[in-house]
Amino acid sequence: MGIKPWFSRAVVSGFLTLLVGIFPSIAFAAGAGAPHLEGKDLGLIWVVPFACMLLSIAIFPLIAPHFWHKNFGKVSGFWAVCFLIPFTIFHGYELALYETLHVGLLEYFPFIILLFSLFTVAGGVRVRGKLTGTPVLNTIILLIGTTLASFMGTTGAAMLLIRPLIRAMEHRKHKTHTVVFFIFLVANIGGSLTPLGDPPLFLGFLKGVDFFWPTVHMFLPMLFLSIVLLLVYFALDSFLYSKEGPIIVDPATVEPADEASFALDGKINLLLLVGVVAAVLMSGVWKPGISFNIYHVHVEIQNLVRDAILLFLAYLSLRLTNDQSRKENGFNWFPILEVGKLFIGIFITIIPAIAILKAGTSGALGMIVESVSTSDGQPVNYMYFWATGILSSFLDNAPTYLVFFNTTGSDVATLTGELSNTLLAISAGAVFMGANTYVGNAPNFMVRSIAEESGVPMPSFFGYMLWSGAILIPCFVVLTFIFFI
Repeated sequence: MGIKPWFSRAVVSGFLTLLVGIFPSIAFAAGAGAPHLEGKDLGLIWVVPFACMLLSIAIFPLIAPHFWHKNFGKVSGFWAVCFLIPFTIFHGYELALYETLHVGLLEYFPFIILLFSLFTVAGGVRVRGKLTGTPVLNTIILLIGTTLASFMGTTGAAMLLIRPLIRAMEHRKHKTHTVVFFIFLVANIGGSLTPLGDPPLFLGFLKGVDFFWPTVHMFLPMLFLSIVLLLVYFALDSFLYSKEGPIIVDPATVEPADEASFALDGKINLLLLVGVVAAVLMSGVWKPGISFNIYHVHVEIQNLVRDAILLFLAYLSLRLTNDQSRKENGFNWFPILEVGKLFIGIFITIIPAIAILKAGTSGALGMIVESVSTSDGQPVNYMYFWATGILSSFLDNAPTYLVFFNTTGSDVATLTGELSNTLLAISAGAVFMGANTYVGNAPNFMVRSIAEESGVPMPSFFGYMLWSGAILIPCFVVLTFIFFI
């Protein structure tokens, strides 16, 4: 089955399903007050399905890889059901329906549509030429990706460059460390300088933080981490490269067209990537004031327009890009399907964890919220950095950022003025520490999946945490002393 027919049928089917599902609900739902989940009434027992979801991602690929590869979607659905059934019994179907629709319509579907669009469009760009993955070239690609991430998003930069990087390393023996550093830099730390870079900063922009506030205040922390990590990577890759000996490229594997040195196929996709970034920015600045309710869930028209534009750009990419070029680029649908199936379980089971966190000092995680302030209410910036960061490593970093943003109790003018170091701590924790785990930021899991599909052996969930613990955590400790103490 070709790429284009599959996409066309999926879009039509999805659109019809959406129509059938939405319109009967509008008249019923509009008007009445929305059900409300009180996080202070929830015990930590409600977080167990989410914890089991994460443990499944961590353990099953190690102990039962074949089972996991065939059934990860069913495992994700199982843990979602394990939360929804008791939640419905104890809190009623109205609240369960509302929370499911809320997380689906406002979080999961926009999330997966954006990822799908970026995955499809960036997957249409194919680099041809005699790119050889030397330490210098690999470091340059990491540097370019780190720079681009703030302007086209961490996901966009990661999806654009991960395949060219893997192709350049095709004849290298040691590849895993390069992809790990790619996740550190391109998929996370690089997205520090604008609201386009990472979702937490975009939420801050929507809350009133100036567009260029991260550019000014996040620049030095981002520069410090980037320089340190690039130097560590270059030293490590140089060492491993010297152990491999000279790279011998089989002439039979080099296409005749590649002998020219360097070329790009699917250049139209670069323009489409600009369109993706513009659509996301549009949804944040265009406020027509048009909205409607779907069972109390407030859906704004600008977000629907954004998602429609993103799907259309993905469709254009598929129509305008040669299928054979995509195939030779190693493009297939498995990575986006894997992310889509796993993250539906994560998004649903994370509902009580976010609600408990939003309850502040009244919730079961109140001790964490209390730790970020002194007894007289003064912010403890290094605790804001680590509390936001650690939770962002396992929870969605966007709502975690918003929780601690609101925990300060200050308005935007104060946070961007006299408390700017507090906002810096929250922003840095949410963006930087998303690199600590595969689930800390959206592109992490996608990059891992693409790498594995391309034959690059990647560390397990806990194995990756050993990498981040050994390399990133010492950097974050030093960063704490430089900027937050």
